[in-house]
Amino acid sequence: MHATHPRNAPETFLFDDDGVIPNNPVLSLVVFRDAIDLKGSAHPEELIEGTFRRHGWIGIWRNGIATYAHYHSRIHEVMAIARGRARVRFGGEHGTEIDLKVGDVVVLPAGTGHQRMHATSDLVVIGAYPPTGKYDLCRGSKAEHAQALAAMPEVPLPAADPVRGKGGPLVKLWAAETRAAAERRRAENAA
Repeated sequence: MHATHPRNAPETFLFDDDGVIPNNPVLSLVVFRDAIDLKGSAHPEELIEGTFRRHGWIGIWRNGIATYAHYHSRIHEVMAIARGRARVRFGGEHGTEIDLKVGDVVVLPAGTGHQRMHATSDLVVIGAYPPTGKYDLCRGSKAEHAQALAAMPEVPLPAADPVRGKGGPLVKLWAAETRAAAERRRAENAA
């Protein structure tokens, strides 16, 4: 696991494949702190849903976060905290626990493990997916792991950041990470 936390920038995490949870070898998990200003809003869920919808993220849901480790191998996911707080372990058993509060947004690249470790009783999470990709729920079997390793590289990058739109930091970051991985592969193949 590698983490980057420059001042005023999103927090990024890149997790290793642990043999159960594949995690994404190219794209970072991204945490945007206080990404959506919900102060004084009587309906934070609707503000978050409208933000995601405006930027083309679909399949919007309201819920919590599952208490078992799981991942989605064929689609990226965004989650925002509308109410309450949660501690979530990302990256599988050897990953990192991250405390999330109202207004925080997390974008998980395909293959990234996530599991709720603790939450306040009032927790409400809003989630969504880019229009490209296909929803699946993987819980860490060997067969799922092998299929995920084949599926993850085929998941397209989202056209827009779920909070900031087409020119948002997520789009730029994941495009740069994808280019860097392609350059590494070319260098390895040339050696």
